[in-house]
Amino acid sequence: MDDLRVSRSLVIPAAELEVRTGPSGGPGGQHANRSHTRVELRFDVEASTALGPRQRARLLERLGPVVRVVAGDERSQARNRALAQERLAERLAGALKVETPRRPTKPTRGGVERRLDAKRRQAQTKQRRRWSGDEH
Repeated sequence: MDDLRVSRSLVIPAAELEVRTGPSGGPGGQHANRSHTRVELRFDVEASTALGPRQRARLLERLGPVVRVVAGDERSQARNRALAQERLAERLAGALKVETPRRPTKPTRGGVERRLDAKRRQAQTKQRRRWSGDEH
């Protein structure tokens, strides 16, 4: 198995990934019952030497001490192994992403005017629908 590239700055050595295989279960007859095609990939965040202190802290906070992904979608163990690696990389990259804080902005004058015009039009439409009582 190759090293896992999570981002430009993070590559996890294959030695730090624990791979377990087992039968995938579900329908499929003898092939599914006899073949160990399901792949479980585990990554120990606390014991990793590939992570920097900030990366480790962020992953521990968001994902916990051990990250586990499972792939049993395909009939091939090799394909499931590749799927598990992709899923782990996506999960780690998502947890490492730093969200920029939202800066509140004021609505534009045109936006405020459009909103108020729409409210006036809606109020007039409802006013016209009302029954005035002097009819009949």
